Amino acid sequence: MKTIYKKLLFLFLLMPLSVLAQSSISGVVLDAKTSQPLPGVNVIVQGASNSTTTDFDGKFLLNGLKNGDKIVVSYVGYQSETINYSGQKQVSVSLNEDSTQLQEVVVQIGYGSVKKKDATGSVTVISAKDFNKGANVTVDNLLTGKVAGVAINTNGGSPGSVPTIRIRGGSSLLANNDPLIVLDGLPMDSRVLATLNPNDVESFTVLKDASATAIYGSRASNGVIIITTKKGGKNLQVEYNFQYGSGNKFNKIDVLSADQFREAVNFVYPVTGSSPNDAFNQSIRDKVGTANTDWQEEIYRRTDYIDNNLSLKGNLFKRIPTRLTIGNTYQEGLRLTDKLNRNSVSLNMSPSFFDNHLKTRLSVNFTNSKRRNAPGVEGSAILMDPTQPVYDPESPFDGFFEFRSGNTLNSFAPIAVPNPVAQLLQTNNTSENNKLFGNFEVDYKFHFFPDLRWVTNLGYDRDSGFSRNITPSTARTSPIRLNQFIGNNSYNDGVGTNKLLDTYFVYSKNLNDFSIDFTAGYSYQIFESYGKSRGNSNDPDAFTQKFESDDIVYVGYIGRTNLSYKNKYYLTLSYRRDGTSRFGELNRWGNFPAATFAWKLKEEFFSKSNSLSELKLKAGWGVTGQQDIGVGTFYLPQYFLGNQNTQYSIDNNYFPIAQPGGFNPNLKWEETTTYNVGLDYGFNDNRLNGSLDFFYKKSEDLFQLAPFADGSNFTNQGPQNIGTMSVKGFELNVNYDVIRGKDLNWDVNFNASKFERRIDEIAGGVSIPVGNIGIGTDSQIMAQGFTPNSFFVYKQLYNPNGSPIEGAFADLNGDGIVNTSDRYIYKNTDPDLVLGFSTSVTFSNFDLGFNLRASLGNRILNVVKSRSSYYDRILNGELQNLPSSVLDYNFNTPGTGQILSDLFVENGSFLRMDYATFGYTFQDWLDGKATLRLFTGVQNPFIITEYSGLDPEFSGGNDQTIYPRQRQILFGVNVKF
Repeated sequence: MKTIYKKLLFLFLLMPLSVLAQSSISGVVLDAKTSQPLPGVNVIVQGASNSTTTDFDGKFLLNGLKNGDKIVVSYVGYQSETINYSGQKQVSVSLNEDSTQLQEVVVQIGYGSVKKKDATGSVTVISAKDFNKGANVTVDNLLTGKVAGVAINTNGGSPGSVPTIRIRGGSSLLANNDPLIVLDGLPMDSRVLATLNPNDVESFTVLKDASATAIYGSRASNGVIIITTKKGGKNLQVEYNFQYGSGNKFNKIDVLSADQFREAVNFVYPVTGSSPNDAFNQSIRDKVGTANTDWQEEIYRRTDYIDNNLSLKGNLFKRIPTRLTIGNTYQEGLRLTDKLNRNSVSLNMSPSFFDNHLKTRLSVNFTNSKRRNAPGVEGSAILMDPTQPVYDPESPFDGFFEFRSGNTLNSFAPIAVPNPVAQLLQTNNTSENNKLFGNFEVDYKFHFFPDLRWVTNLGYDRDSGFSRNITPSTARTSPIRLNQFIGNNSYNDGVGTNKLLDTYFVYSKNLNDFSIDFTAGYSYQIFESYGKSRGNSNDPDAFTQKFESDDIVYVGYIGRTNLSYKNKYYLTLSYRRDGTSRFGELNRWGNFPAATFAWKLKEEFFSKSNSLSELKLKAGWGVTGQQDIGVGTFYLPQYFLGNQNTQYSIDNNYFPIAQPGGFNPNLKWEETTTYNVGLDYGFNDNRLNGSLDFFYKKSEDLFQLAPFADGSNFTNQGPQNIGTMSVKGFELNVNYDVIRGKDLNWDVNFNASKFERRIDEIAGGVSIPVGNIGIGTDSQIMAQGFTPNSFFVYKQLYNPNGSPIEGAFADLNGDGIVNTSDRYIYKNTDPDLVLGFSTSVTFSNFDLGFNLRASLGNRILNVVKSRSSYYDRILNGELQNLPSSVLDYNFNTPGTGQILSDLFVENGSFLRMDYATFGYTFQDWLDGKATLRLFTGVQNPFIITEYSGLDPEFSGGNDQTIYPRQRQILFGVNVKF
C-alpha cells in the first residue's frame, strides 16, 4: 500500500511539470493540386486561444502545444484539415479545394461583381491557376483554348502580334467584330493584349451573352473580356520568373527541289534537234543554275526567347497593399531579322481608409516595345529558282544574287522574283511603341448609410508609336525614280489617347428572403489621335503629311438591378443609353436593355441530394449595339482638296479645288438581339462541374457598302444600314477533378462549341464578292441565305481515274456554256465544331500539364497551289519554282476558272497541342527561406492536319502564305521568397 501511495504522490508532483512541458510544431501548408505554398492559412488549436497563420512560403510555427491537441488548418476555398498532435516536430499539410466554398468566389462583371454561384448570364471565369503555361508572350496566350465559344488566332508566328478574337462568331459583316477589352475597369481595344505583361494578369472574365454584356451597350455586340490584374498584399513577397526558349520551324511548303526543277524545265522546254523552238528552249535551259538552294531554309533561323519578370508584393508603410512588377521579354521570329524587345513596369496600390469604408486603387502600367519588322518573304521563297545561289560576288546588289542581264543596278529583271534573303537583310524596318495606361478608382461606402456605395473610376491610356523604313539604293526592292534606284528613308509617328470617367452608385440590401443590388451611373470616354508621316526623303517629290483625327466620344447612362428570392430565384435587369459622335444628332443615341433569370433547381427540388452539388437554369435576353464602322464621320457632308492635277490657276498661282465627297446622314447603330438558355451543373461536391448554353443572335441594320440611287449622292456607293444576320449555336464546358488526394491530383477541362452564321438579308438581295486573291479575282462572296465569306468557285470535273481535268468545270446552269454564271457557293471558313482540352497532374512535388485544341470542318482556299501549280508559271520573266502539286495535276495554264476551282478548297481541320510542361518544386530551398520550381516543356509540339499549306490556323480563308509558327523547347525557373 505504501508503494501505491508513493507512486500517486510522485505523479501528483509531476503534474505541474507536465503542464509546463508544452511543445511547438513547425510546418508548411501546400495546395494539394499544384504543390505550391499557401500564404495566410489559419492554423488554430481547437478549443484553445493559441493560433497563427502561414507566411508567404506557406510556413508556420505554433507554440504552446500538448499531446492530444487538435490543430485545425483552414483556408477560404479549401477543405480544412485536422492534425492530432502527439509530439511531432514538423508536419506538411496539403489542402484540397472545396468546390462548395469556391462558389462564393466573387467574379467581375460590368460595373460591379457578383458571387460566382449567383451569376445569371453566360459568364466564364479563368483564374491564374487555369492559365496556359509555356511561352506566353502576349496576354491572349494565357486564354487560348480555355473558354467555349472564344476563338483566339494569332494569325501566324510574328512576335508579339495582336490576335484576332471572336466570341460566338462575331455579329457583323463589315463592322468591327472584336470583343471589348476592359482592363481593371478601363475599356480598351485589343492592341493592349500585345503590350500588357502576362505575369500581371490575375483573371479573365468573359461575358458572352447580351444579358451580361448589355451594360456596356454600344461596344458589346461581340462580347466583353474583363481582365483583372494582380494586387498587393499584407506580407512582403518576392517572386522571380525566368524562361528561355529555343525555337525552329517545323513545316514548309512542298515545292520542287533543285533536281526536280531542272527536270521540269527540261520537260517544259525540250530540245529535240528538229524543232523550230529548240533555240529558244535551249536559251531557257541555259538560265538554270548549278546551285541547290532551299530558299525556305535560307530565310529562317533558330530563335531565342528570353523572359524575365520580378515582382514585389507587400504592405507599403504598413497600410498600402502594393505590387510592383518589372519585366523584359525578348523574342526572335523565324525570319532572319525579326525580333521583339519589350520592357514593362507596373504598379498597383490599393489602400483602404476609415475602417474600409473608403477603398482606393491606383494602377499604372508602362510598356516600351521595340521591333525590327521583317518583310513577308514566304511568297518569294516559294517561287525563287532553287538552282540559283543566295550570294553572287559579281552582283551590284550588295553581293546578293538577283536576276539581271549585266552587272549594273539597271540591268535587273523587273518582273523576276527578288532574292528573299536579300529582302530580309537589306530592309531595316524598325518601330517603337510607348504605352502608358492605368486608372484610379475610389469606392466609398457611406458612413451614415452603409448600404450605399459611390464608385468613381478615372482612366487614361496614351499610345505613342514611331516607325522607320530604310532600304539602300543597292537593294533590288529599292524604290525607283527616273529609272534610278534611290533607296528608301520614310517614317511615321502618331499618338493616340483614351480618357475615361465612370461614376456610379451601388445600393445593396438584404431583406429576409429578398436581396437587392441596384447600380446607376454615368460613363464618358473620348479617343483622340494625331501624328505625321514623311514619305521617302530620297525622293524630291515626297512630302510630309500631318493628320489629326476627329475625336470619338462615347457617353452612356447605365442602370442595373439584381434581385434574388430565397436563394433560389434570381432576376437581373439592365439598361444602358449610349451616345456616340460617329452618327448625326437624329441617330446618335441608342437604347440597350437586357434581362436574365436564373432558377436554382438544386435548392428547389434536390436540396437533400448529396451527389448533386449544383443545378441552375438560366435564360436571358438583351440588345447590344455596334458603331465601329471604320469610316469616320461619313454622316457629315465632306469636302476634299484635289491633287496637283485638279487645281485652279489664277495668274500662275495654283489653288486646290474642294470637291464634295459622299456622305450618309441616316447612318445609325447596328443592333444585335441575343437569346441565351443555359444550365450550370455540378456533382459530387462539384468534382464534376460545368455548363451548357444555347444561344441565338440576330443583328439588324447591318453596315454594308451598298449602291446609292443615281444622282442622290456624290459617290456611287457607301456605308448604309441594310440587312440582317443571325448566329446560333451551343457551348459545353466540363471540369472534372479525376483524383483528389494528398500527394496525387489530376484535373481535366473539356470544352466544345458550335455556331452557324447566316446572312438573312443583304442590300438589294445582291451578293457581294469579297476575298481578293490578286489579279483582280475574288474567291468569296457575301450572299443571302449563306455563311459570310463562303467560297464562290467552279465545280471541278475529273476523268475516270479520278484525276482533275484541266479547265473542265461543270455547267451548273445547263446553258451549254461554262462561264462565271456557273460558279457556285461551296463550303465556308467557319468550323463545324471547336474543341478544347487541358489537363494538369501533380504528384508530390512533380507537375505535368498540356493543352489541346481542335477545329473541325473549316475550309481553306490554298491560293499558293491555285495560282502556281501550272507548268507555264515556270517562266515568269525569269525562271521561278512551282509547288510540287504540279506533278500531281500536270496542269499547264492558270486560267481564271482553274484558279477558282473547288479542287483547291481544302479541309482545314486540325488538332494542335499548344504546350506541354513538366516541373519539380523544391519546397524548402535555401534552408526553408524560398521555394524553387524548375520546369521544361515544348511550345507548339505538334499539329495533326490534312491541310497541305504551312498552317491551317489563320483568319480569312484565303491562304496566300502566312508567317509560320515555331516550335520551341522551353526551360524555366520560378523562385518565391
